[in-house]
Amino acid sequence: MSSWMMAVASVPLLPVMVVVYSRHGDTITKLCRGAVAWTLRLARGQVCARTTHAFVLAQSTHGQAESVLETFDLYARTHASASIGPLLGEALDEVVGRVHPDRVLELGTHCGYTAVSVLRLLGPTARLLSVEQDPQVADLAEEIILVAGFKHAQFQVLTGESGEVIPTLHSSLEPTQGSGGGFQLVLMDHDPRLYLLDLLALEREGLLCSAGCSIIFILREMREKSVQELKELTRERHQTYCITSQMDALMEISFSQPSIQDLSTLGK
Repeated sequence: MSSWMMAVASVPLLPVMVVVYSRHGDTITKLCRGAVAWTLRLARGQVCARTTHAFVLAQSTHGQAESVLETFDLYARTHASASIGPLLGEALDEVVGRVHPDRVLELGTHCGYTAVSVLRLLGPTARLLSVEQDPQVADLAEEIILVAGFKHAQFQVLTGESGEVIPTLHSSLEPTQGSGGGFQLVLMDHDPRLYLLDLLALEREGLLCSAGCSIIFILREMREKSVQELKELTRERHQTYCITSQMDALMEISFSQPSIQDLSTLGK
């Protein structure tokens, strides 16, 4: 079909488009801006992962996790980086040392920095599952984790949207660990808009350890809204969720199943 025929064919649609936009213009604009922003973030994330990956592979001592982390930090001094850095890394080290988790879930693998940081502190039988929505970034991060000296028996990188992957995580837990135990440590560093939804999905699926679970939220973007939603959850369900610590770019919330006695007391 020639261009003039296409133009003529589209003319009847113009009044409809004008009416739709006049009524829902703000919503359409927000959706378009959101789609563009998501695309740009995805593209920047791939570029950041590729350049970081190449630098770490070339400059770090393979098989040494500390060298890999130091090389990440060296790169971040002069380049944009998705790694959490040494300051948040120290706070995360404290949580891992306090919780001593056997099962760890990370939402948002990025370049693999946080996964390497956590894995170096886990016990020999512990395991980390990491979820990354971008397949290219996931492949690069997995290679970095292997370069740091860890084996596939210690970790697994899963690809997909968090909302789609969470219901399937039972099958990824080690049989000896059992799906009923759940994760003792959860790290969220993906889309802050999904933090609350994914936390509730993990609880609904029984993937949070009933004996106690620490959830770490990295607050990069949309910080105020994310913090407000999480604080509201802890106020409404204080028997289950409690803010353990909070920094400028990190919040820790603890989860524990209320006992029967707590529930009976609450019902009175």
